[in-house]
Amino acid sequence: MQGYIAYFAKRFGQFLLVVLIGINLAYAISHATPIDPVEQSIAAATSYGNAAPEAIELMRQSLRELYGLSGTPWQQYVGFWRRILTADFGPSLSAFPTPVSTLIMRALPWTVGLLVTSTLLAWALGHLLGGLAGYYQKSRIFKAIGIAAMALHPMPYYIVALILLIVFGYVWPILPIAGGATMNLDRGFNASYMLSVAAHSVLPVLSLVMVGIGGWFLGMRSLSSNIVTEDYVAYAELAGVGRSRILSSYVMRNALVPQFTGLAISLGGIFNGAVITEKVFGFPGIGTLLIDGVYAGDYSLVLGVTTISIVGVSVGVLIIDLLYPLLDPRVEVG
Repeated sequence: MQGYIAYFAKRFGQFLLVVLIGINLAYAISHATPIDPVEQSIAAATSYGNAAPEAIELMRQSLRELYGLSGTPWQQYVGFWRRILTADFGPSLSAFPTPVSTLIMRALPWTVGLLVTSTLLAWALGHLLGGLAGYYQKSRIFKAIGIAAMALHPMPYYIVALILLIVFGYVWPILPIAGGATMNLDRGFNASYMLSVAAHSVLPVLSLVMVGIGGWFLGMRSLSSNIVTEDYVAYAELAGVGRSRILSSYVMRNALVPQFTGLAISLGGIFNGAVITEKVFGFPGIGTLLIDGVYAGDYSLVLGVTTISIVGVSVGVLIIDLLYPLLDPRVEVG
């Protein structure tokens, strides 16, 4: 137990370091951009008429306080961390005066649902098919699946998303291609709204699964192919153990543990793919919010979304790291 506590403390320290470095980089990059959110706000407010210089200066001072840009650079940095710890990212420029935290909380459930569904589907299907392909190496069906996996794996997410958009939106229009649900429906846990959300999620999820499944398939097939040649598998076959039991208990079970580590490594890439995919399909998640904020020069929104994304991905990696020793007793936790 003491060994696991030391392991937890080490991983948690790494988690804090990653979050600290990531958020600081996001802060430095956002402050290095030539876009001034205060001047953009003033330009937008005065574009429809003239305003007195005194009123513009008063507006400038108020906006600098709202966006945390008043005071010295050190005061701005301290104020930034104070806002981070209280989840207060200030008002959004593109949706003024709506707070950034409100916009993020609206979009976050959509992205979490998309990522969880697509990641679990790709991971489960990739491991199942890869394990079968590694065990039944002479099967033509699994050889064909392997060729398809190798073809899809290096493709960018947005290319697959655009292909699905063309096929199911124009050539064979059977699925909705934009939005998260049909408009004018009562939002909530009712049948009509949930079915609409499921229908609008099919293409975004499918695009992420089609690309993600290739890596899991190839990795699992390689591991299973090596495990099949192990002595304990040969002894099990000679002892008359059923093929289904050998596959599940001897081959796939032992090949699954290393792939669990790969899941933690791939979380960042999966999130990046989700950002582009959401924008292609107009899905109302964090990715669409981030890209719209970049286009609008919404300084606070971009910084808020980036911060939440860094923390979210880091928490996911931390959870997988903490579960790994429980799945594989060979891992040293001392």
